[in-house]
Amino acid sequence: MIATIWAWLTDPANWSGAGSIPDQTLEHLRLSFIALAVAALIAIPIGLYVGHTGRGRVVLVNLVSAFRAIPSLGVLFIAALLLLPRLRGELAFELPSLIVLVLLGMPPILSGVYAGIQQVDPAARDAARGMGMTGQQRLWQVEVPCALPLIFSGLRSSMLQIIATATIAAVVGLGGLGRFLI
Repeated sequence: MIATIWAWLTDPANWSGAGSIPDQTLEHLRLSFIALAVAALIAIPIGLYVGHTGRGRVVLVNLVSAFRAIPSLGVLFIAALLLLPRLRGELAFELPSLIVLVLLGMPPILSGVYAGIQQVDPAARDAARGMGMTGQQRLWQVEVPCALPLIFSGLRSSMLQIIATATIAAVVGLGGLGRFLI
């Protein structure tokens, strides 16, 4: 088996032209980065709002848990069945995969942002309030800088899950590294 894999990897035909390893790698990374960007654009503001105000805390925790329990392959098939007849071209294959990857990428980001804002030292918040800072100033000048390690941890975890799961996008006909497994 190792000899077969080695022969495939060292075959020059797999490294050039359409559908080559570099092309599929770039497609895989492009899909992953788009999904991460969309997930971050949705999850970071929600996490900041809930972490800063405390409103919707129970809903957020329950939604994050529910999103983590959703099987990605099942959602991919449902999204593909619903969207493929309505869309044309490459978008028909990309959109179901992006929906699944965004849903998969949001929980770690939400958790990281929310936990980061919640872990800010209450003394730092009180000091900022005592200095006369508004709620927005406290959020952006005190809470977010203190929460950055956990925010980046959530982004890192999300990216790892998205890249690993983007492989299943080949099931609905999209490119990427999953093409070589199917």
